[in-house]
Amino acid sequence: MTSTKQFQVTFDCADPERVARFWCEVLGYVVPPPPKGFASWTEFDRSLPPERQGSAFACVDPSGVGPRLFFQRVPEGKAVKNRVHLDVRVGTGLVGEERVAALEAECARLVALGAVRVQLLRADG
Repeated sequence: MTSTKQFQVTFDCADPERVARFWCEVLGYVVPPPPKGFASWTEFDRSLPPERQGSAFACVDPSGVGPRLFFQRVPEGKAVKNRVHLDVRVGTGLVGEERVAALEAECARLVALGAVRVQLLRADG
């Protein structure tokens, strides 16, 4: 029997919408349409009890290939290293200075979105 499984990656964070919109920009994901009966996510959010407003946000791959990303607000701050992270691969198939140029361009784009550059690892020399 063949089974098709879908999954989402869930992240705990302090500001779900801000973090989700960052990853939309990084990955080319989009915010899915709001639930039926609501004209916008803002309208849906306002229908929730005050303690649940702004507590979650999601983004999806418009091609339907990548997993859904779900961000949920949690009250506690981060205490230890993240156990899940996303590796964004850039410059696949490129080598040398062409690869480094692609990495640098993407790094500049992501830093402008709020990312932090830690280091550049030169894998090919």
